[in-house]
Amino acid sequence: MENTKAQVASTEGIGGAAPAAAQPELSISDLQNLRALVETAVRRGAFQANEMTAVGSVFDRLNNFLIAIVPKEEAPAVETAAMEVPAEEAVAE
Repeated sequence: MENTKAQVASTEGIGGAAPAAAQPELSISDLQNLRALVETAVRRGAFQANEMTAVGSVFDRLNNFLIAIVPKEEAPAVETAAMEVPAEEAVAE
């Protein structure tokens, strides 16, 4: 019995309290993966028609949340030269 008391005392740590369990957490990438998962499930027909309203409602809330908190990536500058139509092609029509 002496050994079991010593083992319990050593696992409790200082102060007699058991170590705190890690708190659950979600990251932005977890939420983005969840959004992609719902999109894939809908595409594959995983939900019945009577479930679509609930799924769509949750998806819309998740999507709006992600749009609001994820910083918008700046669109790369499009070179105007790449968008111009060469004069030869414009005349050919």
